Amino acid sequence: MAENWAARLPKVKSKADLVYDTLHQAIAGGDLRPGDRINMDELSRNLGVSKIPIREAVKRLESEGLVVAQMHAGVVVATIDKKEMRGVFLAREAIESLVARLVAERVDDEVLARLDAVQAEMRTALDGGSVDLLPQLNSDFHRVLSEASGYRILTELTEQLLLTIRRYRVIAPRDDQNWRSVVEEHDAIIEALRQHDPEAAASAAAAHTTSQAGHEMTVGG
Repeated sequence: MAENWAARLPKVKSKADLVYDTLHQAIAGGDLRPGDRINMDELSRNLGVSKIPIREAVKRLESEGLVVAQMHAGVVVATIDKKEMRGVFLAREAIESLVARLVAERVDDEVLARLDAVQAEMRTALDGGSVDLLPQLNSDFHRVLSEASGYRILTELTEQLLLTIRRYRVIAPRDDQNWRSVVEEHDAIIEALRQHDPEAAASAAAAHTTSQAGHEMTVGG
């Protein structure tokens, strides 16, 4: 069938996709911080592309709320305020509780092993003072969970919410003790999953989100 044939076509990234990926990773990783200006000329030179794919990528990022065009300032990375973050955590609590409940009903040894592996990496990073690795590892933990739910939309929503939180944390003071709390809260989620207890898993996920919301609202920008 035609649709099956089309699905097998190789997916080749366009120049606009490559620019988008570059900027998206820079924003997610904190190399481009809220309020930073994106120098289109410099980007064009560094990536070896014209301004057309750059404009296309920027429009896509703007539609996702990651950048904004400002009068006399050009394109800058969007800022995030506390009011917006409250909404992010309300959405995160609802989605992550649902994810944990679904995963508890179907979790297998492979998923548990992947979660345990991420937890081990987070502990190693904490003990070794490599706190800069923790945001990505935290995202990895929640990505494993959301993918295990079996619903792509839940994975996509989780990714979007975690990206917003990672961007917000860039402007917050470093807090090693809170990262230890994150690891402990993850442990509680894993234990509930190991027991195949949907209610306990949902409760542990909600408690994790509530704890982190309280922390972010206290120390964030």
